[in-house]
Order: sequence, then structure tokens, then C-alpha cells
Amino acid sequence: MQIAAQKITPCLWFDTEAEEAARFYCSVFKNSRMGKVSRYVDEGQDIHGKEAGSVMAVEFEIAGQKFVGLNGGPQFKFTEAVSFQVHCDDQNEVDYFWEKLTEGGREVACGWLKDKYGLSWQIVPKALFEMLSGDQAKARRVTKAFMQMKKFDIAELKRAYEGEVV
Repeated sequence: MQIAAQKITPCLWFDTEAEEAARFYCSVFKNSRMGKVSRYVDEGQDIHGKEAGSVMAVEFEIAGQKFVGLNGGPQFKFTEAVSFQVHCDDQNEVDYFWEKLTEGGREVACGWLKDKYGLSWQIVPKALFEMLSGDQAKARRVTKAFMQMKKFDIAELKRAYEGEVV
């Protein structure tokens, strides 16, 4: 995989688990693969503090999107200020990604979760965007319904959209 083929590549900062995380994400998403792994050398050890031979960075691709995972140390952590949305066709897909990505992590709210590495994801049914972009009364009902959810329930969102749930 050549990172230069993509103009912008997200770089995810980990303490020491970049390769483990990359393998995990590749196992969750179809159309995913591992790329090159680079290792720290003894040069610059006084700055990076990492053992020569340990993983410095790993290139990987999940669902066609290229990433770099960097083992930079414990000084930076993921926050909810950046998250990745996973657009799902149906409830089975929502359930699949929710189950896989909350394993060892935690549910948050409104389709958001934190995975075991602390990275935030929002698992979103594609139908939600359609429900929110038209009639404002319907959008209000759908918003009221999803604000009370952790994992999105498409059937319940549709009921709210149709006015069956207030």
C-alpha cells in the first residue's frame, strides 16, 4: 500500500498498540488490509524513548480508507472531538459494527461509542440522514427518539418519523 496515493491520510496516535489496533480494525471491516510496518531504530532514542525494533508506525486500510497508526507514547489520547462515522444500510449492519467496536470499549449516546483503544465511532443508519433532511416535524420526532438511544434502532426511528412514537 502506498500512502501517497491518498492526498490526506488520518494518523492515529497510540501509546504502543498501533499494530494491534490496525489488525483489529482490519478484522472488523470488509475491504481492509495491513500495509507496511516501520520500526524504531536506536537513532533518536533520547527523543522518542522507544526501544529499537519496536513498532513505530503501521499503514493500514479499512473499508478502502487509508490510515497510519503511530506508536508515539502515552502523552496524547483520543477524544470525542474526532470520531469516525460508519454508514450502515440496515439494522444488521448497525448491530454488527456496534457489537464489534464496543467489545472492550463502551457505549456512549446517539449512536456513538468508544472502542477499546479509546477511539470514538458513530454507527449511523443511512436512513437517518434522509429522515432528518425533510419535513421539520418529522425531523423533530426522529431527533427526540434518537436522543434517547445509545445504539440506533432503525425500526424505532421509522416509527417516530411516521408519527407513531412521540
